[in-house]
Amino acid sequence: MKTIENLSVSGQRVLVRVDFNVPLNEDGSVANDKRILATLPTLRYLLDQGAKVILLSHLGRPKAAPEAKYSLRPVAEALALRLGQAICFCEEAIGPKADAAVQELQNGELLLLENVRFYPGEERGDESFAQALAAHGDCYVNDAFGTAHRAHASTTVVAKFFPGACAFGYVMAAEIENVNRVLQSSERPALAIVGGSKVSSKIDILQRLMDRVDHIIIGGGMSFTFIKAQGGEVGQSICELDHLQTAKDIMDLAKEKGVTLHLPSDVIAADDFAPTANTQICSIFEIPSDWQGLDAGPASRKAFIEVVKSAKTLLWNGPLGVFEMDAFAGGTREVGEAIAEATEAGLFSLVGGGDSVSAVEQFGLADRMSYISTGGGAMLEYLEGKTLPGIQAIIDFA
Repeated sequence: MKTIENLSVSGQRVLVRVDFNVPLNEDGSVANDKRILATLPTLRYLLDQGAKVILLSHLGRPKAAPEAKYSLRPVAEALALRLGQAICFCEEAIGPKADAAVQELQNGELLLLENVRFYPGEERGDESFAQALAAHGDCYVNDAFGTAHRAHASTTVVAKFFPGACAFGYVMAAEIENVNRVLQSSERPALAIVGGSKVSSKIDILQRLMDRVDHIIIGGGMSFTFIKAQGGEVGQSICELDHLQTAKDIMDLAKEKGVTLHLPSDVIAADDFAPTANTQICSIFEIPSDWQGLDAGPASRKAFIEVVKSAKTLLWNGPLGVFEMDAFAGGTREVGEAIAEATEAGLFSLVGGGDSVSAVEQFGLADRMSYISTGGGAMLEYLEGKTLPGIQAIIDFA
């Protein structure tokens, strides 16, 4: 895997694709800067080597034209603060202003160009737009794992204009290395916790994990489809009736592969999808008709925690309940705390997927996990075994 340390960057214009698609406050300031912080090791290395660093990123979903609310200018201000040095910002990504800004850049300086999605060629993967971006650099670094599953101009197509002069940044390299550590682990037993609302969105992941883990805990809304497939009564709980056979097939595959599937045995059920709803603990197979399961029950939590304690490698993708509501956060929080404690005792734990990451941050557990993926959809596709165009482009042209 070719990284920035394999490039000669001193005095060179290094074009770096980062993922600064960060949430903003109503006043336009950056609300959460974890994606900015993640890129700092890459940027500091390049600047310390005397490179001229030109950053590309997108923000939000503008309609292929400039929109003030999606400008990267506030991101530039946040980056300067975190980096501890002044940086340049240009209100274009291509064009005469961008050309002039790049031309004026000195060794050890950094320039952030405007949102690449202000241009229709970005999401189309337009070669001429990619070539115009490529003209800004002498080499290309992709450090945007969160967009690696998109074959866009700045994430994929641009690499072809840098044969022998492109590499992964530290974020991208760490994501690949840590996900591969789970998928190829020799540290057993290996456990995957797969939660969330829908079986349909996790079919490929569950199937691929069957050859790579010893245990799979299935939680959250998707567990009710498995219970219904076994003849259970799940009340008003979320359930994909058109995927009952899918659930049966996954259970059969687990048996065939010798993988132990762990499903909840009890739930905290509610008479309304609301934090103030009445609740009761009941068997997951016998949820009253007008009630819905919104969190793992105490017996389920205890059983799941025992599995966590015995694991050596762990992937967590998806919460075990509606953790956004305090009344139904207990299952996700307690299992998360058990993972954190096991990690401190030697477990390798990888947390990925938007809701799982949000949960560990909400409960103050992020610093106690081995690795938190910033990838979201990209990590899911990588886990599914799909070729990510942003990764493959670097491999092809490195």
